[in-house]
Amino acid sequence: LAGKVVSGIPEDDPRNPATIADNVGDNVGDVAGMGSDLFGSFAEATCAALVVAAQSGSLIAQGGWAGLMFPVAISGGGILVCLVCSFIATHIQPVKKEVDIEKVLKVQLGATTIILTVVVYILAYIFLPSKFQINAVSGTVINFTPTKAWGCTIAGLWSGCMIGFITEYYTSHSYKPVREVAQACETGAATNIIYGLALGYKSTIIPVGILAGIVFVAFSLMDMYGVALAALGMLGTLSTCLAIDVYGPICDNAGGIAEMAEMPETVREKTDALDAAGNTTAAIGKGFAIGSACLVGLALFGAFVTRAGLNLASVSLVSPLIFASLIFGAMIPYWFSAMTMKSVGQAANEMVKEVARQFREIPGLLEGTPGHAPPDHAKCIAISTDASLREMIAPAVLVMTTPLLFGIFLGVDAVAGLLAGAISSSIQMAISASNTGGAWDNAKKYVEKGSVVIDGVVQRKGSELHKAAVVGDTVGDPLKDTSGPALNILMKLMAIISLVFADFFMSINNGQGYFNIPRRVF
Repeated sequence: LAGKVVSGIPEDDPRNPATIADNVGDNVGDVAGMGSDLFGSFAEATCAALVVAAQSGSLIAQGGWAGLMFPVAISGGGILVCLVCSFIATHIQPVKKEVDIEKVLKVQLGATTIILTVVVYILAYIFLPSKFQINAVSGTVINFTPTKAWGCTIAGLWSGCMIGFITEYYTSHSYKPVREVAQACETGAATNIIYGLALGYKSTIIPVGILAGIVFVAFSLMDMYGVALAALGMLGTLSTCLAIDVYGPICDNAGGIAEMAEMPETVREKTDALDAAGNTTAAIGKGFAIGSACLVGLALFGAFVTRAGLNLASVSLVSPLIFASLIFGAMIPYWFSAMTMKSVGQAANEMVKEVARQFREIPGLLEGTPGHAPPDHAKCIAISTDASLREMIAPAVLVMTTPLLFGIFLGVDAVAGLLAGAISSSIQMAISASNTGGAWDNAKKYVEKGSVVIDGVVQRKGSELHKAAVVGDTVGDPLKDTSGPALNILMKLMAIISLVFADFFMSINNGQGYFNIPRRVF
């Protein structure tokens, strides 16, 4: 905002005091933030599978410690497979020309998925007994086999890969959807915003359909244990996906450093090519993170249901308490997103004012006069750091206290409805927000490449069309970098808190809360 919109200078121009804060933000957001999010999914999916498996006396009696540790074996096998497959990009098929960058990264992800499919099959027959039983949510006992466990795991594994590539289709300027958004900038920022929002809404259809299919298949095969294994399967290629995702911000920062150091244009062209591939791989990583968060949230929900001893009768949708809680839960992601979006807006407002102050008070800074005093980068970094810590409190309190209050006062049935509503609503919002923001970002880059031609005139930086694209990119940043990824945390955190406090909730009026609302149906 401070550079491109207010002062009309390039994004990474060394005159802009906020450029270092931008580079630091890429690092903590897309590297540390995404890494901690996926690590949390990894740990929580494992915990959910272990909690459900521990309820099976049959599995423990016949499979022993090895049978119980099958979820951990999937995680360990995935790490080793990803380690071996990392040599594809470094030794077997290294990048030799620009067009190979994206291809090599995708081949590595595909190879990891194929090899892990075989490895999980072997692990299933090594760790699990030939036949065992687990108590289903319905109260019946279901017979399981290693083949069913393998089927649930690879359903998650391959769906993660599919969701990643579908996300790429909707966010990469190599494909039609983003090019349509770029073309819509011809008539101004408003049509750009409209097209971008429509793209985001449409991009939820296939990923949500895939996730719904996985849940149905995994639950049909192995009940809630199957859902937890599907989540672990999707996270099996975590090491490769995270490496591919982190590649994007590294290249973005390299381009920023080249611009700030005023290096030759040829250097910037190379970093732009790397950054373009990085945008695509970052989109794959975001889609993967959202899909896995949804399955992990469901797996934790299943662990909560198991721990609280709920059955089909107690969590029926025709119960007024459950239905009311579900509607309230579906609203939580909107409340949460409103908080995070406004926080970004407030911090950006402070940053723009600080940059304007420096341009005004430091002689020759905006004009680039030789010998001018350096900009105060530290002040801009402090603004964003302070804002991120301060503005984190209210959304965190919302997410952490809602399931606690519902469990204490309304009981475990209400918590089950709350979680169902929050997870189903969050997944739609997260996919839509991330893809909308990614599409606006790459539509702007598509314009900057000179790929949009209006009435025979190539539209480049500085044109009215480019200004409209910049507005979309600016609006999209808090969607794809804050609200969208943060909803991953919301899905998992509400579920894990409910699971941890399940026994406490059950101790209050036998799980019906202090209000002791009787169970009844419409």
